[in-house]
Formats: sequence, C-alpha cells, structure tokens
Amino acid sequence: MQAHPQSTTAARRTPLPLAAKSSQLLRVLVIDDDPPVRHACAEIARSLGFLTDTADSFAAGQTALTRGAIDIILLDLKLPGGSGLLLLDEIRSRQPAAIVIIMTAFATVNSAVEAIRVGAGDYLTKPFTLDELSATLERAAQRRSFDTEARCLRDRLRIGRGMGELVGHSPAMEKLYRILSKVAFTTHPVLLLGESGTGKELVARCIHLNGPHASKPFVPVDCGALAPTLIESELFGHVKGAFTGAGRAKTGLLASAPGGTVFLDEIGELPLDLQTKLLRALQEKEVRPVGATHTVPISARILAATNRDLEAMVESGRFRKDLFFRLNVVKLRIPPLRERKKDIPLLTAHILERLGHTNGHGYAFAEDAMHLLMDYDWPGNVRELEHAIERACALTSGPILHLGDFPTQLQNAHAHREWGGDPVFSVSGISAAAASQSATLGSPLPNLAASAAPADPGAVQPIAELEKQAILATLRQLNGDKLMAARLLGIGKTTLYRKLKEYGVSDDEL
Repeated sequence: MQAHPQSTTAARRTPLPLAAKSSQLLRVLVIDDDPPVRHACAEIARSLGFLTDTADSFAAGQTALTRGAIDIILLDLKLPGGSGLLLLDEIRSRQPAAIVIIMTAFATVNSAVEAIRVGAGDYLTKPFTLDELSATLERAAQRRSFDTEARCLRDRLRIGRGMGELVGHSPAMEKLYRILSKVAFTTHPVLLLGESGTGKELVARCIHLNGPHASKPFVPVDCGALAPTLIESELFGHVKGAFTGAGRAKTGLLASAPGGTVFLDEIGELPLDLQTKLLRALQEKEVRPVGATHTVPISARILAATNRDLEAMVESGRFRKDLFFRLNVVKLRIPPLRERKKDIPLLTAHILERLGHTNGHGYAFAEDAMHLLMDYDWPGNVRELEHAIERACALTSGPILHLGDFPTQLQNAHAHREWGGDPVFSVSGISAAAASQSATLGSPLPNLAASAAPADPGAVQPIAELEKQAILATLRQLNGDKLMAARLLGIGKTTLYRKLKEYGVSDDEL
C-alpha cells in the first residue's frame, strides 16, 4: 500500500518566489499511480506557484513528456507498465534540463544510488510531509533557476562580448565560459591562474558583474604593487595614530566592499607573515586594523589571481598550504593567446572598434598584417596584442594597417617563420629573405647582403644604420620600385615612405 503525504501542524509555506515571480512559471509534472498521492502533490505544487500536470502510468508519463518543456518532475519508481528508472532514462533524453525528484515507498540505498547515478536530482521517501515536499520543490526551483541563468550567461558570453569584455569562441574559451556561468552565481572563493596579459582581472570582473551582487563594489588589489611596509595597513586598515603618518583612521581594502567582491591580484607576491593574517581574516570573516583593539567584519567574496605556480611555491615553503586550500575552492585557468589563435580575428576587431570609438578613425588590417598577427605566439598574450595594434594605429599613415606598422619583434618573428632564418634587417638575413621573395615573385635579385654590409667586416654598426643600408640597397637594385622593395623587405609601403623621408632621400638619388 502506497503511503500518502502526511499533514503537518506547521503553517503552509508562502508561494515560491522563484516560481511566482519568474517571467514564465515553472512547470511541474507528477507521475504516480496512486491518485491521492498524485493529486496531493499536484495541489501542493500549485499552491506554491507552479503550473502542474499529472500522469498515472509509464505510458502516460511518456505522453506527458511530449507536451512541452517541463522544469521539475516528481517521479514514482513503481509504475504500471514500466520501471520509473527506465522512464528516467527517457526523461534525460527528451527533457534534459528537467530536475527529477524520485518518490518511492521502497527506499533502499541501492535504488537511491541508482536513481542519482541515472540523473535524479533529489529523493523523497514516502510517507513525506507537506514541509518536506515544499522544501524539496524549493531546492529544485532554485537549481532550475540557477541552471537557466547559467545557460543564459554562457550563451551571452559565447555569442558576443559578455560582461567584462571577454571575447572568443575557441574551445578553450567555451570551456572557460561553462565554468564561469556556474561560479558567477556562487559565493565561493575562486583562484584564477594564467600568464601575464591573459585577462585575469577581466575574468574576475565578469564573475562579479554576472553574480547576484553585481551592484556592490568590486575592489581590485594588486598585492605585488603594495609597498611592503604598508601592505598590512592597506589590506586590514588602521586606526588614527597607529604609526607615524597615520593622521586618520583608514578602512582596509578587505572591508571596503561589504557584500561585494575583493580581487587579490598577484596573490603569490604576498609575504608569508601577511599570508598568515589573510588566512585568519578569511576564516574568521573579520579583520583587526593596525593599532586597533577591536575587529571589523568582512563580507566580500574573495577572488585571487596569480601567474605563478602556487603549488610549487607551497612545496618550497614560499606559500602557505592552508591559504592555498582556502583560496583554491574553485580553480580557473585562463588560456594563453597562443592556445586560442582562432580568437585573434574577433579580438582584433573588438580592439579596432574600441580604438575607433576613442579617436574617431576607422582602421582595417592588410593581409600581410593579419598573417603576422595569426603567426606570432604572443608571449605577452592579449595585453601585448592590444598594445601592438594601438601602436600600429598611432604610426600608420592611413586607415589600412600593414605589417611594417607593427613592432620590430613581431616582424622579426614573422620573418623567422616565413624564411626560416634571421630577422629581416639582419645583414645575414637580407639575401635569404630577398632571394625567397624574388623566387616567389619571379624576378631575379642580386645579393643584397654584400650591398648592406659594412666595408670593414669587423666594424660594429647600429641596427638603424644597417636597416637604412638594406632599404637603400634594395631600392637601388630595383631601380627605385618602392612597392616591390617593400614586399621584398617585408614592410608596409607607408613605412617605407616614412623611412625614406626620415633619411632625406629623394627619388633622384635612388
């Protein structure tokens, strides 16, 4: 005989805010062959603000799954016409987003484990009280709302530039979005790991701005930039007269964002004695300002970041193991740009758009420039890419950015890959570069290395002078053909004209 939901002396719960206030009411499906249980569950769910539907058998449950999206399913394990666990498999394929709550009077450890393994989100043992069912539905509604918000955030990050200016569709960024969409709605500490320039602070801001406390302060703290003598005062605050120069009390950075987020950047630079005090502050959720006899509560969420190997630092005794575990509740690795080169076109378009809004000019990349950007390994990551594009925009003489408008180290690295030899303007590399380009273009070219080399082989000349000699030698041997010379030297035409102007060389002298 099936057990029914029992009555309780407790007052009936108020309608579920998550169900009643959502733009679309959550739908609950009750699948149970016992009419009193089925109707009671449906009535309780309806009183809490859910839309409800019912089914009394395996076949009826299958039919109900085809009638539209379902948010929460109350499923009995014993059904006429088939097993509830078998129907659970079908639910997972037809309604993968639904939260399934198993109901059974034959509770065993094995059935509970099997139900959770197959995909159930919760478990109710009959007989259960009104409060037990209400609490279970509340948890399911919260999880369903969390899943929906996380999916919306993940989609927003994927299709555009989500909060925090994150850009990219590569597999590495897709993985990052999936984790971000979940941790944004929690309050757990997050440890962000990544090389310099990967955008750790952007990710931290994204977590904050997409979380439930986005309206609260976001306080970034660069632990590596704080003066060693003032780190404790900056983090924990101080009272008036605590030390020489403390003319007034100051609130510490950890306490300056109540309900918000404190981002501890370069946490690996924090001295060991401060690591101990920070650990205590995080554990006790309070700080003691320098010179004070009282404590101040802290309620900010802690996000930390570093480009160091903290685990190696723990092993060598340079970072506290207990603080590492406290910060490392959730670990996020920010991929370097060389691992997501497919995102470079999107990133460059975003950077150019921002620069265009700033200075009112529109820019585009020449084909050779885009090849350069895609080919380079970017040891400085997105920050280096951004600075390189800003430099090119500042130096170009037109709206088109050419290879020669970018920093020399990028051009040299590109030359290494293109010709497998030395940089474009090294004396030994000129003939190899030019010969390769000459063969491609179908025009013979004499040895430029001899033309550009100094008369005295033992003499040392500045790179700028070697560059000048290489340019002029190339132009003279091409009878002044500037376009061909620029192509052979691997620089932009505008850069070549600018160089000639700097040298004070006219066409008649070529």
